Amino acid sequence: MTDDVVPDGEVPDGSITGDGGVALGWIDAHCHLDPHSDVAATLAEAHAAGVDRMVTVGVDVASSEAAVGLAARHEPVSATAGVHPHEARHGTDGLVELVASGDVVAVGECGLDYHYDHSPRDTQRAVFAEQIALANRHGLPLVIHTREAWDDTLDVLVAEGVPARTVIHCFSGGPEDARRCLDIGCVLSFSGIITFPSAGDVREAAVLAPLDRLMVETDSPYLAPVPHRGKRNQPAWVTHVGATLAELRGEPLSVVAAATSATTAAFFGLDAPPA
Repeated sequence: MTDDVVPDGEVPDGSITGDGGVALGWIDAHCHLDPHSDVAATLAEAHAAGVDRMVTVGVDVASSEAAVGLAARHEPVSATAGVHPHEARHGTDGLVELVASGDVVAVGECGLDYHYDHSPRDTQRAVFAEQIALANRHGLPLVIHTREAWDDTLDVLVAEGVPARTVIHCFSGGPEDARRCLDIGCVLSFSGIITFPSAGDVREAAVLAPLDRLMVETDSPYLAPVPHRGKRNQPAWVTHVGATLAELRGEPLSVVAAATSATTAAFFGLDAPPA
């Protein structure tokens, strides 16, 4: 979850099709679906754009429970359960039971956010450590949010033991941050930020990372990519993130779609998208 706006930029519109106009099979690795909105319409738009699956992410116990319920009603959707650093001050009561239910594909999003400091930093660190331990205990992936807290995020992560499947969601660092995360085994997930030319460090990080360590996401309803800046983001627009990633890396769109979807499916234990 990212609750501010990165400055606008302009890049060519992202394509959702490969050679011959065939829709590609993307996975939105991180979104926040509102269970009170027209979810069926959102999923239909995503499917039409070539987005086969999406992971809706909890930011506190209540939203995690809602995500689980939504995933139970809609087959293309999987759910995570976690407590975002903004919400760490409210505690984690109920999270252990929700994770143990077997209805979630990951723990998170969790981590540290020193930009807003909505929760005290020591509380953020304690709640983050608790969720790392929870992921390790259940053998589940870990979804991390970090902002202006790289050193502490990685220090807590290493001290608690990096889960075998760990992703830095909505990656917003530069090349050196990317290398540090990759060196301890993390996957990097890129959002609409890479469509903003002003985000040069993030775009450079997206180029240097190995293709098999990358995911794409919307973080919807936040961070709508170019050409949709200023609008409410949606999973269908992960295609623009993927198209920009392919353009930056100089790789075929079909290759990037296949690689990021395969990585995401394996990471979360999802059924592979159709070929």
